[in-house]
Amino acid sequence: MNESESTPRDEFAEQVEKKQKRKEKARREQHRSIWFGMGMFGLVGWSVAIPTVLFLALGIWIDGRVDSPYSWTLMLLVVGIAVGCLNAWFWVTKESERT
Repeated sequence: MNESESTPRDEFAEQVEKKQKRKEKARREQHRSIWFGMGMFGLVGWSVAIPTVLFLALGIWIDGRVDSPYSWTLMLLVVGIAVGCLNAWFWVTKESERT
């Protein structure tokens, strides 16, 4: 039999091993409760909200000072949302790598 060929018994053993590792990981992470999830939810929300509000305020300030055919408020609102989403993506990726 070739080394590349696996028997049904080997495949079953691999599946059991994967499930066992997943259960062990879940046992190690029991300290993560609903509060951890709520905290992560809050972190993601604030990491989007703060840049959005800051860029929005900057856009309102520019629109009040500069006579332009373009709406700086709307442009910077979109930029703020994009920056906030990138920021949230960074934090979620960083947290998922920790586990």
